[in-house]
Order: sequence, then C-alpha cells, then structure tokens
Amino acid sequence: MLRNILSVGGLTLVSRALGFVRDILTAALLGAGPVADAFFVAFRLPNHFRALFAEGAFASAFVPLFSEKLVQEGEAAARRFAEEAMALLLAVQAVLLVAFLAVMPWFMLVFAPGFADDPAKFDLAVLFTRITFPYLLFMSLESLLGGVLNSIGRFGAAAAAPILLNLCLIVALIGAAPLLPTVGHALAWGVFAAGVAQFLYLAWDAQRAGMGLRLVRPRWSADVRRFLRVLGPAAVGSGLVQINLFVDTLIASLLPTGAVSYLYYADRLNQLPLGVIGIAVGTVLLPEMARRLKGGDVRGAVESQNRAVELALVLTLPAAVAFLVSGLPLLSVLFQHGRFGAADAAAAAATLQAYALGLPAFVTIRSLVAGFYARHDTATPVRLAVAAMLVNVTLKLALMAPLGVVGLALATAASAWVNAGLLAWTLHRRGLFAADARLRRGLPRMIAAAAAMGAVLWLVQELLAPWLFAATLAARAGGLAALVAAGALSYGGLALLLGLVRPADLARLRRGRAAARKG
Repeated sequence: MLRNILSVGGLTLVSRALGFVRDILTAALLGAGPVADAFFVAFRLPNHFRALFAEGAFASAFVPLFSEKLVQEGEAAARRFAEEAMALLLAVQAVLLVAFLAVMPWFMLVFAPGFADDPAKFDLAVLFTRITFPYLLFMSLESLLGGVLNSIGRFGAAAAAPILLNLCLIVALIGAAPLLPTVGHALAWGVFAAGVAQFLYLAWDAQRAGMGLRLVRPRWSADVRRFLRVLGPAAVGSGLVQINLFVDTLIASLLPTGAVSYLYYADRLNQLPLGVIGIAVGTVLLPEMARRLKGGDVRGAVESQNRAVELALVLTLPAAVAFLVSGLPLLSVLFQHGRFGAADAAAAAATLQAYALGLPAFVTIRSLVAGFYARHDTATPVRLAVAAMLVNVTLKLALMAPLGVVGLALATAASAWVNAGLLAWTLHRRGLFAADARLRRGLPRMIAAAAAMGAVLWLVQELLAPWLFAATLAARAGGLAALVAAGALSYGGLALLLGLVRPADLARLRRGRAAARKG
C-alpha cells in the first residue's frame, strides 16, 4: 500500500509542478483582474460538479462495489457492472450538459451574483463556462475508468492523467493566447481539450489492461439499483462539500475585484500537499480496505487505515507549518510576476496561511471516510458533513466583513477540523477504528518535529530576507530554494531521529520496488 501511495503521490507531484508552471504563466499573463476572475469562476464551476458526480460521490460508491464484484464474481461480472454504470453516467451527464448550457446566464446570477454589477465580466464568465462545462462529461467518464483501474491495482494512469490538463493549459497560454481575444479564452479552450485528452488516455490504458468497456444501453439491473442506493447518500455528502466551495465563490464575488483570484492562488498551494498526500492516500486506501473487508481481514483493514493516517500526518504537518511561516515568500516567488503585483501576493499569502490551519484535517478526512465507504456506508459521512457545513457557512458570514477573503479561508479550515473530529469519533464509537500504539506514539513526535522545523524556517527566512524579497526573480528563487532546503533537511533529520521514518521501512520499500521492476 505504501508503494502505491508513493507512486500515486509522485505522479501527482509531477502534475502539481506542471500546475505551478501553468499558474505562474497565468498570473503573469492574466493577473488578478476581471478576465482572471471570470475564468477562475468558469474553471471552478465544472470542477464543483466533477467532485460531486465524479471524484466524490461516484468514486466512493463505485469502487467498493466494483471491488466486491471483482473479488466475489470475477472480472467478467465486474466489467459488466462497470459498463452498466458507465451507461447510466453518460446518460445523466448528457442531460446535465444540455440543460446547463441552456440556462448558464441565469445560473451565473446564482453562482457569482457579484459579477452582475460588471456586465463585461459577467458575459465573459458565461462564455468561458459554456466552453469549459463539457470538461465535466469527460472527467466523469475518466473517474469511472480510473476507479476500474485502481480496483485492479493499476494506479499510474489515473494519477498521471491530470498532467495532460496542465500540459494543455500551458500550450494554450503559450500558443493559443496570441490568436484569441483574451488569455481567458485560450485557457477555457485548453480546459475543453484537456477533458478529451484525459478521457482518451484512460480509455486506452483500460483497454491495454484487458478492462476496456463497451458502450451499452442504460439498464435498470439489480446492480444498478444497488449502486444508486449507495450513490444517493454519497452524492448528498459530496454536494455538501461543494456547497462549502460554492459559498466561497459566491461570497468572494461580493468582495472587491481580485478576491476570487486570491482564493484560487492560495488554494493552488494548499492543494499541493492535499493532492500529493491526501488524495493519494485516499485513492489507494479505499480499494485496499474494500478488498480486505470482503476477504474477512478486518484487522488488516484497520491496520491499513492507521498507517494511512500516520503517513498523511507525517507528510502534511510540515507542509502546514511551512505555509504558516513562509507563505509570503512562496507566493511572491511563484506568482509575483507581470500583472500580479506585491499587494496581490501579500493578499494571497494571508489567505494561504488561513487555509494552512486546516490542512492536516483536510488530509486526514480522506483516510477517515474510507472507513465508511469501504463498508458501503455513504450515509453517515453525509450527516456529519451537515454539521461541518453549518459551521463553515456561519463562520463565513461572520468573518467576511472584518477579515475579507482571509475570513473565508479561516471558516473553511475550522469546518474541516469539525468534520475530521466527527468522522474519527463516530468510527471509534462504532468500534471500526482506533488509533494503534504506533500512531499514538508518533503523533506528539510529528508535532514536535514540525514545530522545530517552523523555528528553523523562521530563522533562515530572516537571514535570507534580502534575497527572498529582492527585485530580481533569480535572487528570490535562489533564496526560496535555500529556504526549502533548510526546512526539508531539518524535518527529515528530525523524522529519522524521532523514529517517524524508519530505515527498515525504507529498505523494505526499496526491495519492493526492485521486485516490482523485475516482475
């Protein structure tokens, strides 16, 4: 499981690195003005629905059921179930696409009401969203194919697919932007092209793995009915998560121009550990636990969940501390170019620091919900998410006036801790999860190592201030490289010293990789 997590995380890291190249170009060419706000809303809308219909609800309902079919009835039955699920998904997505393209101007009044005061920005947001919305259809199909591949132990293609999105957007920025009215137009068409490319890549890999899916007519079979019973609560739960993000966009659209962009750039850095660590852990843990539970290995499933939580926290706590201490140098070096100025970097950095307070909770949630989904319980996480959503919305409304965009990020962080706490408490109360001795022993050591690394970062940052905030990009980049190296070396050394990372585990991992290459 660790080897698969690191494989998924490594490919995700490549994707995120290309994403930063994309965002650096976007910040320099687009800045944080009205065209940028319009594009980011257009990009966020299909991604909200993708998380609802694809990565969120659909994956959490589909993967355990597909894994069960695979273990108990074999590949033929599992493939047949996947084809029936794909037919249902395709039919729903086609109807959704046609409906939203038709009502987009009216829907934009709900999604970003603040844009109505600027007709030019509003019209651009509608146009860009109509171009990007078909991305949802292709990403939903990609999510199904990724679930099939992950369930048979092939994690590479699904983890690598987002690389194509970033490559398409980089090509759009460099090649298409000079030929179109604005950079936003180029990015919108780049999103559309990326959806097609990602779907075709996963379809090819599934065919190569012997799990190519045929297009069949939708059927109201027993498997489909069971799938929909599990999908319903999962869709509601994912919908609550997306409501939280929707409220972010809605309230940010009411704040001064640039607020949507600051949320976007801060979230891009916040999503780096969340994507590389949290999503990788959740992606691998869900089919792992589902297989173990179906095989009667309950103890092994709980052990896997403990190790997933442990790994997630070991890698996420230092990231959260680094964002808190060094958020401004990070945002300044990465995005302060061209039309994205020093004031923009400072506003985005403050937003990142607020997000960082909830980062460990965000990552832990990915491991905890797997304990419910692997047991086909998609309803309980919904009930717990309602409480977190109420906290989130209440705090956003309370903090938006005094703190602006930073208040929105603080509310998101607080609601994440509420959600993680409720998930852990419920699992423990039902006897489904308990922190084992290794996790209990390691947690205070993780906190101590991350705090010590934070002190090192603060000291080195003070010494490197002339370089970190120099006029030239080369000097700032060199200063940031030195700062990152100091943080990595200090935390890595402490992790080894305190036993958070064990040489024996690393040796077993190397042997496993060598065996996999030989095989």
